[in-house]
Amino acid sequence: MTYFWMICGVLTLGIGAMLWRAMNRSDLSGQAIPDIEIYKAQLAEVERDVARGVLSESEADQLRTEVKRRLLNADKSTSGAEFHGGGPSLLGYVGLAGVAAIAVGTYWTIGAPGYGDLPLDLRKELTAEAAAARPSQDVAQRSFAETQFAPPASPELLALVEQLRVAMQDRPDDVRGLELLARNEAILGNYDDAIAAQERLIAVKGDATTARDIADLAELMIVATGGYVSPQAEERLRQALAVDPTLGAARYYLGSMYDQTGRPDEAFRIWQRLLLEEPDNAPWSQPIRDQIDAVALRAGVTRYEQPPSQTRRGPSAADIAAADDMSPEDRTQMIQNMVAGLSQRLAEEGGPPSDWARLIAAYGVLGAREQAEAVLIEARLVFQGNDGAQALLDDAAARAGITE
Repeated sequence: MTYFWMICGVLTLGIGAMLWRAMNRSDLSGQAIPDIEIYKAQLAEVERDVARGVLSESEADQLRTEVKRRLLNADKSTSGAEFHGGGPSLLGYVGLAGVAAIAVGTYWTIGAPGYGDLPLDLRKELTAEAAAARPSQDVAQRSFAETQFAPPASPELLALVEQLRVAMQDRPDDVRGLELLARNEAILGNYDDAIAAQERLIAVKGDATTARDIADLAELMIVATGGYVSPQAEERLRQALAVDPTLGAARYYLGSMYDQTGRPDEAFRIWQRLLLEEPDNAPWSQPIRDQIDAVALRAGVTRYEQPPSQTRRGPSAADIAAADDMSPEDRTQMIQNMVAGLSQRLAEEGGPPSDWARLIAAYGVLGAREQAEAVLIEARLVFQGNDGAQALLDDAAARAGITE
C-alpha cells in the first residue's frame, strides 16, 4: 500500500513539473526568436548577392529596407512576449491542482486502495469458500416464508386438496397420490408439506426413483426459497444429474446456482449448451433467454448471440384417431407409447385441457382406472374455475368409466 502511493506521488509530481515548465515558456517568444535569425540570414544573403553581382545596389537597398522592417517587427514581438509571458497564471495553478485532485478522487471512489492482486485460481478458491458458507435450506426457507403473503385459495381448490390428503391417509405409499400431493401442496404455498411428500415419494420408490423425482425435490426446495439454490438443493441437483446428465430442469437450476455464487462463466457454459440441445418450449428455455445475455457479459463473452428457437411437437389428434384402424395389439401398443409421452409432457410442461382429457381417456382405454382417476384429480386442480375445461374433463371421465 505504501509503495503504491509513493509511486503515484512520484508520477504526479513528475507530470506536474512538466506542466509547470510548459506554462512558464512563452509561446510568442518561442516563435519570434527563430524569425529574427531568419531575417538576419536574409540580410547576409543580400550582401553576398551584391558581391557576386547578382543584385544591383538599388535592388539590394530595397531588399535591405524590407528585411529590416520585418526584423524590427519581430524584435518588438519578442520584447512584448518576454514582458507578458513571465510565468503561469493563477488559472494554470488551479488547473494543475485540479488534475491531481480528480485523479486521486477517481481512484479512491472506484479503485481498491490496499487490495492486493487476485490471480484467477485464488478468485476461484474464494468464490468456492463463499459458496460453501452460503445460507442453508432451512434458514433461507424461513426467511423467504416471512416475507411472503400467499393469496387465499379458492374453496374448490382447498376441498380437492383436502380430499387428496384424506385419500393419502388410507394409501400412504401410493406413488401417484404422493406426486399429486407434493405438487398441489406447493400450489397452496405449503412448501414444508410439499417437500415432505416428495421425500416420502422417493423413499417409497426406493431403487425405482428416477432422476426426475430427485430433480422435482430440488425444484420444490428452490421454489420454497424464492429461487435461491441452497447447498442442500445443490446436492439434490447433482444427485439427479449423476443419474441423468441430460436432465434439463436440473441443469437449469445448477446454472442458477453458479450465477448466484459468483461463477457466471460456469452458468453461461451450462445454459448455452441447454439452449442448443433443448426445444424452445421447454419450461426453462425462456428464463434462460431472459438472463443469458447478462450472464455472458459477466463471464467476459461480449459477442454472444442466442441460437434460434426450436420446438418439439407432441402427438396430435390425428395420431390418436389413427389408432381406430389398427389391430387391437397394435392399437394398445400405440396408445401405451402415446400415454407415456403425453404424461411426461404434461408433467413437465403442462398443456391445454384437451390434452389432459385425451390422457384420461387413453388410460381408460388401457384399463388403468387408478391412473385415470389420479390424472383427473390433478386436472381438476389445474383448471379449477374453468367451466369449459371442467366440461372436457367430465366427458373424458365418462369415456374412461370414472364415476366421481
